[in-house]
Amino acid sequence: MDIIREITQKQINPNVPEFRVGDTLRVDVRIIEGNKERIQAFEGVCTERKGGGVSETFTVRKKSAGIGVERIFPVNSPKIDKITVVRKGKVRRAKLRFLRDKIANYRIPERNKNVKEEK
Repeated sequence: MDIIREITQKQINPNVPEFRVGDTLRVDVRIIEGNKERIQAFEGVCTERKGGGVSETFTVRKKSAGIGVERIFPVNSPKIDKITVVRKGKVRRAKLRFLRDKIANYRIPERNKNVKEEK
């Protein structure tokens, strides 16, 4: 069993920031076209996280030209260059699948907004 743990520990990406469902993320993805490589940003709301360890995935949803687009990313994928948390959202659900049925934009309140400043 220790051999399996060692192999999976090598595959886990240590540079993944802490984020939750409801956060707005910018995922920079490496795209290879022929012999060229470029980075494409995909920015949207994290609607769900699944799994654990090496096989953990998260789903990001955005609106592009009025059409909802969802993309599922493996957390530890080598194709992901960088994950940036743009905005922290406060939600009461583990899965935000109800956003698929919303026609208008849905506003998610910001987390940690009402933190009092110490004097």
